[in-house]
Amino acid sequence: MSEKNILGEAYKKTTYKVPGHGPKNIQVLKEVLMDIDGEMESEMYGKGKVIDDFQEKMAKYLGKESAVFFPSGTMAQQIALRIWCDQKGINKVAYHPLSHLEIHEEDGLKKLHHIETVLLADKDRIIQLEDVVGLKDGIACLLLELPQREIGGQLPDYKTLEDISTYCKEKGIKLHLDGARLFEILPYYQKSAAEVCALFDSVYVSFYKGIGGIAGAILAGNQAFTEESKIWKRRHGGDLISLYPYIVSADYYFDRRVGNMKQYYEEAKEFARYFNECHGVSTLPLEPVSNMFHVHFEAPKEEMELILASIYEETGIGLTSYVREVSKTTSNYEVSIGDLYAQLPKVDLKKVLQLLDEKMKTIKV
Repeated sequence: MSEKNILGEAYKKTTYKVPGHGPKNIQVLKEVLMDIDGEMESEMYGKGKVIDDFQEKMAKYLGKESAVFFPSGTMAQQIALRIWCDQKGINKVAYHPLSHLEIHEEDGLKKLHHIETVLLADKDRIIQLEDVVGLKDGIACLLLELPQREIGGQLPDYKTLEDISTYCKEKGIKLHLDGARLFEILPYYQKSAAEVCALFDSVYVSFYKGIGGIAGAILAGNQAFTEESKIWKRRHGGDLISLYPYIVSADYYFDRRVGNMKQYYEEAKEFARYFNECHGVSTLPLEPVSNMFHVHFEAPKEEMELILASIYEETGIGLTSYVREVSKTTSNYEVSIGDLYAQLPKVDLKKVLQLLDEKMKTIKV
């Protein structure tokens, strides 16, 4: 058995798991369907009451004229950028070097839509106004990811967002929000979703991350934009005969969890403080700005896997099922706080962190 599997297997056997909302199993859907009338009609090919009602609900929540439900955010965002490029007559967009579109989609934007990309800012920091002002090439659209997941979920201050939005409007550049974790950042900004989205021409949000649904996304904007997105959705094969399992789960868990985002945010800050008190451990950001952050260890990946597995076996509490290599001597993993964190007694959690602190002190640098 590899060391990677040692950690994964140890995590599976734990009694308590700290991150997220719980296992992604069939129960997630069974809970949703429990109180739904079995005679409720499903939508067909993107049309019907169940999808119309949810799209209208999300358009209102996001403060946009219209919204369209997509099976995936990958599809939704590529389509959004394609629409803005076609409208502008410029096949070029800009985003962060660690954007999901750049590192997780097999160059779908470039291969499927022949759109060129401009990478803004250094990969280790967020995009600032000066990066946008300093663009030498004309672009149709700028994509901002809030928060910037791959660097710990960092965020620009709100004034920077306002300034970038104003600049883009002045220059005729469309501004698109990769809001996969939009709900999770609202407590930090102390703004409503509609207030944040007002700065953007188009918005994508996810329903399986902080919300904890099965899958699915919403793409929102003005009426002309969303009508065009429906055509592209059909072209991409996104109009499955029925999407209702995704829609009803998105709706159910949205109602259940969107009001808990401040709680998750405060718990993330508390959890990060515990980590930062440990020897050889730090978080990025030092104080989280949403329910997510990265935990960095001054120890190699293989050594951390063994340390964490031993803690799990001793305490029955799991922090993560994986650790990533950052360098030959450092490693990290990503934390997302959900329903499970509050269920774990603090005395037990502190015991885990105390053990981590003790074991990190034994590492020879």
